[in-house]
Amino acid sequence: MKVRLLAIGRDRSGLFAPAVDEYLGRLARTLKVELVELPEAKKQAGTPRAKEEEGATVLGRLKPGERLVALDERGDQPTSLELARRLARWQERGQDVALVIGGADGLSAEVLERAQERLSLSRLTLPHRLARLVLVEQLYRAVTILRGEPYHKD
Repeated sequence: MKVRLLAIGRDRSGLFAPAVDEYLGRLARTLKVELVELPEAKKQAGTPRAKEEEGATVLGRLKPGERLVALDERGDQPTSLELARRLARWQERGQDVALVIGGADGLSAEVLERAQERLSLSRLTLPHRLARLVLVEQLYRAVTILRGEPYHKD
């Protein structure tokens, strides 16, 4: 099983990238994980066309048989333990998973329709670059829960 994080844009601020890299490094010890940064639709920024263009890019990068999980504010809000159980189910199925984080304008309707699951990281609105950090930390937490490591405190 492989987990790919498909994320629109880059962290040009430099605030989040070091922490994301830290958690990706920790995850790589026990899980095949990859961050794929996809281009923002700069020419269309702030318009409905931007979401459509970015959505087409996301859908074009999916691999055959890969499970699409969209990060969406209207998605399920699992606890860390519930996310660990989902990760365990994906692993049991041997299913590759693409977790998709949209750009500043969110995800297109086409991506949301294609998604087999929708997850929300919080009821709060998070900047998409911060959402990337929260997601990789929660994946790391899920892995440590499954391995019985002391990182997660009940």
